[in-house]
Amino acid sequence: MRESISKEMPTNTSHVNNHWYLVSSHGAVLFYIAVHPGCTIKQIAEDMSLTQRTVWGLIGDLRRADMLEVEREGRRHHYTVDLDADFRHPIIKGFSLRVVLGELVAKHANGGLQTTRA
Repeated sequence: MRESISKEMPTNTSHVNNHWYLVSSHGAVLFYIAVHPGCTIKQIAEDMSLTQRTVWGLIGDLRRADMLEVEREGRRHHYTVDLDADFRHPIIKGFSLRVVLGELVAKHANGGLQTTRA
């Protein structure tokens, strides 16, 4: 017989340190680019407190997965999420990034989402 363990969990979570995230580093960068289309690696690194080398690696993976569109301007690359690309997840299949990120992008475009960059 299964027994619920929720009784043992503390109900006051004000002292709980949450050092975990719902999405991976790749997902966080993808979300960032979705609400900051045309951003550069330098901007992503500064706003997310990551090294440019780390962001470069994550961007490379996302590009190889065909999730990003890249526009070159001089020596800089500007990144935008391809909302029509497949959402890549081993369990959740058959959805585009538009399904996952569409409302987030729309809210940001309409000024309803506060972010670190103007």
